[in-house]
Amino acid sequence: MDDVERHFAIFGDPKVSAYVPSGPLVDKADSRRMLRTIKDHWWKYRFGHWAVSTVENPDHVIGFGGLAYRQINRKERLNLRFRLAREAWGNGYGHQLGLASFHLAFQQLDADAVHAIVRPDNQRIIQALEQLGMHQTETVRDVPDAPPSLVYSITAEAARAAQL
Repeated sequence: MDDVERHFAIFGDPKVSAYVPSGPLVDKADSRRMLRTIKDHWWKYRFGHWAVSTVENPDHVIGFGGLAYRQINRKERLNLRFRLAREAWGNGYGHQLGLASFHLAFQQLDADAVHAIVRPDNQRIIQALEQLGMHQTETVRDVPDAPPSLVYSITAEAARAAQL
């Protein structure tokens, strides 16, 4: 299965996309566009989202995620994002991806902070972000006619203090 097909299988899954305001992707053209955006970010900044797999099965992609710049309340910030296939849920892969992202941000990019945007009713991801040491710092109105999303953040100083 190529990247487009696997991306679509994950991002097109209604349960995986339950908290995505636009819902699941409807066709592979959407996946191609999203993957092009990821590649463009890589070309511009030399980092971005990764395809995620396990050591045991490195050829099988179980998700996508990592860091990319995003406008949050009119400021360009490093945003942590991940989406994992249902088969990968509950195995700590999101946590590992978060830690790898912090390493990139704070050890290689010398960033001041990492942020993540989450819908207020997405308790699984809120819990995952809090387990990574992130705390809600603000809100952002990113979905029309809906409650604001929550912005979770961790500073480089806090990550170092927690030995993340």
